[in-house]
Amino acid sequence: MKAVDAVIRSRLSSDVVLIRQVAEYIISAGGKRLRPALVLFVAGATDYRGTQHHELAAVVEFIHTATLLHDDVVDESDLRRGNRTANAMFGNAAAVLVGDFLYSRAFQMMVAVDNMRVMKVLSDATNTIAEGEVLQLMNCHNADIDVEDYLRVIRYKTAKLFEAASQLGGILGGADAILEAELARFGMHLGTAFQLIDDVLDYSGDESTTGKHLGDDLAEGKPTLPLIHAMKYGSASQSAAVRKAIETGGREDFPAVLDAIRSTDALAEARDRAGKEAALALDALDRLPASTYKDSLVQLSNFAVARNY
Repeated sequence: MKAVDAVIRSRLSSDVVLIRQVAEYIISAGGKRLRPALVLFVAGATDYRGTQHHELAAVVEFIHTATLLHDDVVDESDLRRGNRTANAMFGNAAAVLVGDFLYSRAFQMMVAVDNMRVMKVLSDATNTIAEGEVLQLMNCHNADIDVEDYLRVIRYKTAKLFEAASQLGGILGGADAILEAELARFGMHLGTAFQLIDDVLDYSGDESTTGKHLGDDLAEGKPTLPLIHAMKYGSASQSAAVRKAIETGGREDFPAVLDAIRSTDALAEARDRAGKEAALALDALDRLPASTYKDSLVQLSNFAVARNY
């Protein structure tokens, strides 16, 4: 990861001062670095020897960071990872344009790797993520979406980059077609579990630990699994309260929504589904030979579900 961070720093160079300032601010804010770690772990588990996994791990982090920049503008967020968002610090225009810079820099780097399979996986993933962003926008304030609609947004918007990161490591390591597909499946289920827990933490996390405000998703009118479950299994008044909160947004109804979520065990249901996704991810590792790298992938799967931040 130190090597990846060195690549990230060197590739952030630009003659435009504002680009350096905003990009440095975002990268320095930290984060779990799970997606680049996936590239490194899978490359190691498939016995890759070389340095291209450092470049591709940085590419994945740049794509992820670009989506965060754009997300925060769309969501009008002012806090991420306990810090002010880039749009709050530098303005919406700067955040969007630096996000564009990170996307284009990522594509410059993947071209330099000179591997068409790599380029296809990353370009397809980037396109799917953009579709997921639009799907989520369309679903905002829509209290009638079902679990499958919700999961589709997760698969596109979040899980796709986890899937791509895992698949890239397999490509670099020369995995056969079957193993490569299994590694991609691992990443998809892991990313889904990760996002499900994010949605749980939006109603149960410690703000000082998660680095975001409780109820942000509700304020933005996002119908996540805990809300869908509470509407389905809550009383008529609870269901109506959740529906109203989704359709109008804001935090005024947060106490009533939280009561509905707790009384219907909606968070336990979401955690259970996340656990099932993590189990599917682990099943996908069966063909991977034993190694410390595989052990790390298993630990990562457990962390995705057990984490509180």
